[in-house]
Amino acid sequence: MNDIEFAALMVSRVCHDLVGPLGAVVNGMEVLEDERDPAMRADAIKLVTMSADQALARIQFMRIAFGAAGSAGAELDLGEIGRLVAGLLEGGKVTLNWDVPRLYWAKDWAKLLMNATLLAADCLPRGGTVTVGITGQSADGFTPAPPGFHIRAQGLNARVTEEVDRSIRGEVPGVDARHVQPFLTHKLSRAVNAALTLVPLEGAVEITAG
Repeated sequence: MNDIEFAALMVSRVCHDLVGPLGAVVNGMEVLEDERDPAMRADAIKLVTMSADQALARIQFMRIAFGAAGSAGAELDLGEIGRLVAGLLEGGKVTLNWDVPRLYWAKDWAKLLMNATLLAADCLPRGGTVTVGITGQSADGFTPAPPGFHIRAQGLNARVTEEVDRSIRGEVPGVDARHVQPFLTHKLSRAVNAALTLVPLEGAVEITAG
């Protein structure tokens, strides 16, 4: 896969993630134009507000996780990363348990953590809980430890599809617009020289990097 093909697939993924909430905003605005019933208008306003918030949360997440926000060599605040992930998942079927101290990580490591957390949530088609923690402790308790993380996605029918498994291992034939995000996760792990693992368990999926 060349860079142009990869970029095209990423754009398709972004459009796919935004078309739902933006379409709902348009639908709500159409109701407001035509409807005079106060209750219907209130419902339409609620739909527009909720959908706009959802679209904004997705854009803010994708700007960092998929994009080039921040200068080369920049460090990102894991507290802010947790806020972006929580915003992305808010109102959905997946609950986030962000057990991560407020540290600063190199940008590509932070992006890897974001994408791995999103991947974990996608492994829960019927909902559940995603628990995120960092691994590795410094010898003196003060010196920053090398980056690493452990993510557990637990819920009914937690699973890793064959396409995701191939994409996370970097097998290009399995990559399409639906599975380009796991492939990006693989590329980020290579960029930071991290050993990335994705292990399906009974009722759970675990993702680690270090």
